[in-house]
Amino acid sequence: MPGYNWVAKDHRGKTKRGAMDAKNPEAVRAQLSRQKLTPVKVKEKPKDLFENVEFMQPKVSEKDVIIFARQFSTMIDAGLPIIQCLDILFSQQENPTFKKLIKGLKDSVEGGQTLAEALKKYPKEFDTLFVNMIAAGEAGGILDIILQRLSAYMEKAAKLKAQVKGAMMYPAITIAIAVIVVIVILVFVIPVFQEMFADFGQELPGPTKIVIMASEIVKSKILFILAAFALFFVGFKKFYSTEKGREVIDDLMLKLPIFGDLIRKVAVAKFTRTMGTMLSSGVSILDALDIVAKTAGNMTVETAIYDTRAAISEGRTMADPLLVSGVFPSMVCSMISVGESTGALDAMLGKIADFYDEEVDQAVENLTAAIEPLMMGFLGVLIGGLVIAMYLPVFKMAGAVGG
Repeated sequence: MPGYNWVAKDHRGKTKRGAMDAKNPEAVRAQLSRQKLTPVKVKEKPKDLFENVEFMQPKVSEKDVIIFARQFSTMIDAGLPIIQCLDILFSQQENPTFKKLIKGLKDSVEGGQTLAEALKKYPKEFDTLFVNMIAAGEAGGILDIILQRLSAYMEKAAKLKAQVKGAMMYPAITIAIAVIVVIVILVFVIPVFQEMFADFGQELPGPTKIVIMASEIVKSKILFILAAFALFFVGFKKFYSTEKGREVIDDLMLKLPIFGDLIRKVAVAKFTRTMGTMLSSGVSILDALDIVAKTAGNMTVETAIYDTRAAISEGRTMADPLLVSGVFPSMVCSMISVGESTGALDAMLGKIADFYDEEVDQAVENLTAAIEPLMMGFLGVLIGGLVIAMYLPVFKMAGAVGG
């Protein structure tokens, strides 16, 4: 269906502009008239030369999906049928990729599929958690409530991810800048000093010799050094793509001195938030654990959740195997045990998630506070050490002249 840009006037004579998809310009004018607008100009949108080139199209962001779920829930709550909701969402969507996706959803639902079945066709945009919760909402007749819970869950998950990403970004950027600065100094600055020192005719101090040697190695072997880094990165990525690699590295990540505690708290917050949301939406505990394990993001946590699922299928409680795994703190397991015994596990998981959201906030603040002086000290020692090493011969010569 082609798209049209339109210009119209309302009853006050005020000019309005917009876009609409319709069969022809006459259909656009008819729709504008129904909206009490007087059409002035209707023109077909120019063709996008790259609309069929997938990698040149904008991606569907997490924010797009959150807004989609929020708006969808509002319209379902207002009593609109699913197809009409999708039609409205399609007309309002500005992202062409997401617009095309919503059109596909609408066509599938019109063809007789459930919304959950239609969403399964787009696993990159709608994960297993999203699809299963929608299926539970459709089965229970509470699709509007499920969509509200989904959007709230995704907003909190996005906030959590942004916090962790922000905490990790600072040291990564600092180290990257330090490496670039050191390479520039070694390649361009040190050779200038080296030429100057060659005229001194004196023995150079040890630190200066080391820096000059490092400069010569970097200048002559820079391509090999870059190739070695590239090979290490590719090798690390390939190793991590294996099951054994993920198991080793993910377990190591949880044991890191400063970052490990943050990663563990994020894992607990994500697990409890996801489980609480799914259980309160009517998803069975075994299905919920299966979905949560797949979205854990850490092999060690994933294994612990699958072990818990196996234990529950044998008739045991959730709390005991979680405690045995060593991944989840005893306090969390105790609270889960209380939730199981009182029959309010979903509510208890929500409370744990709220608590650990605050714990993550505090951990990020502590991490940032700890990293800042460490990074400043690292840069000071690195750059300052290079500068001092290169000025030592000057100081030595000045001392000799003064003596």
